[in-house]
Amino acid sequence: MSGIDNSPTSALETILVVEDKVLERTAISEYLRHCGYHVIEAASADEALVLLNESHISIDIVFSVVEMPGSIDGFALAQWVRAHMPGIDVILTGTIAKAAEKAGELCEEGPHLKKPYAPDALVDWIKRLRALK
Repeated sequence: MSGIDNSPTSALETILVVEDKVLERTAISEYLRHCGYHVIEAASADEALVLLNESHISIDIVFSVVEMPGSIDGFALAQWVRAHMPGIDVILTGTIAKAAEKAGELCEEGPHLKKPYAPDALVDWIKRLRALK
């Protein structure tokens, strides 16, 4: 990894990682934990909605893949978060060409990371996003 300070900017922020591919979800979640973030994992947007609606769970950032199986995709999840929990930041990632344009409509500060992305680039993005708060 780079020589960048990857520690969180504030005390234990919570990131909900939404990724249907278990190896990718596990890898990025472990990296974020290593950087000091509290991470909750969801295998689908449907599962993420259940977690977001849990009153005892406080989530600061939703990091979601765009395309995934289930009744909704990452775009719909981002739209739901924006409508129902506007205090939560959203970062989308994916490989489809239209994702960057659509993600820009849904999220803050250039929120789309094109796959494959470097884990330290994600942490840098999180820090910039949180600095806007």
